[in-house]
Amino acid sequence: MTPPTVQVLDRNDTAKPAANTLAIADCDVHVVPGDQKKELFPFLEKRWQDYMATYGMRPRQGYANGPAYPKGQPNAARRDAYPPGGMPGSSLTFMREQHLDPLNVQMAVLNPLRTGQGMQNLEFATAFSRAINDWQVAEWTSKEPRTKASVVVTYEDTPAAVKEIEARAGDPNFVQVLLLSRSAEPFGQKRYWDMFEAAAAAGLPVGIHAFGYGGAPVTGGGWPSYYLEEMIGHAQCQQALLMSLVMEGVFERCPDLKIVLVEAGFAWLPSLCWRMDKLWERMRDEIPHVKRRPSDYVRDQVWLTTQPMEEPEFKPHLLDVVKWIGWDRLLFATDYPHWDFDHPDHALQVRVTEEQQNKFFLQNAMDLYKPRPVA
Repeated sequence: MTPPTVQVLDRNDTAKPAANTLAIADCDVHVVPGDQKKELFPFLEKRWQDYMATYGMRPRQGYANGPAYPKGQPNAARRDAYPPGGMPGSSLTFMREQHLDPLNVQMAVLNPLRTGQGMQNLEFATAFSRAINDWQVAEWTSKEPRTKASVVVTYEDTPAAVKEIEARAGDPNFVQVLLLSRSAEPFGQKRYWDMFEAAAAAGLPVGIHAFGYGGAPVTGGGWPSYYLEEMIGHAQCQQALLMSLVMEGVFERCPDLKIVLVEAGFAWLPSLCWRMDKLWERMRDEIPHVKRRPSDYVRDQVWLTTQPMEEPEFKPHLLDVVKWIGWDRLLFATDYPHWDFDHPDHALQVRVTEEQQNKFFLQNAMDLYKPRPVA
């Protein structure tokens, strides 16, 4: 059956539609405060306001001035995504006009990245992360019902993370817990277990977004030379943390835990699972706490966002990958307002059924996050 909207392979790309008629959920939208002092200070104690002014935000890595690699565009943003006088992702009005309305977004999952996560001072990081959560509600979800917030937590301080998760549990403004992929230790380590158990108990999926400050290079051998290597390395980080969650027994320990791997692609997943299954069969006596094949845990408890979309030379190969992963395990994401943004008109460049299209662009996200209206 032909879907009600025109598919990419049938389109003349010289005639780009003004709006997207297909309803979508966007599972990776980035927002930032337009004015930190005005928007965040009301949620920060005077102590932390003074701390920011004096010492700033010191990340857990050896580059004193922030990320090691300049972004492909300023602020890693689309050039057309700057609202008048502001930063990309800082204006709800501008986002409505440029993104939410024309792309027919039914739900936008907010993933703020300029937070306290990965900071050296964990006490400050906790206060700043809590302020970011309050800010998301004040400036976004309370004003625009299509937006849903992520609970930003200081994952290097597990008790603090648990406290914040429990404080937001049951709040319809929030649909997931947000971590970053480059942690100080692999996420399967015991120091993080209580955090994952708290998220599962709260019924909140845990989104693990690419990037972060763990204090170690993105590769196993040192710092790479180029921004391009860092971008490609996002997938490597996600593979490592997923393997850790499986092998350390986190999924066995927390059968209700739902993990969403954000902004690292997905075509790497089948080969990783094949290798994990093969070696588990041969060496399972080392990890008796992992009672099932690794791929079984992944299929039951892991979802992936689609951005950046995989683009094989022979496009139908993408269908083979998705078939193995499962059409119900992929969540569409644009990565708005970043420069490598995926438009729904161009993201899925293969012919699919109407049911597959609906799952891919909308229903999977609605089934996972179960968004509720804010009273």
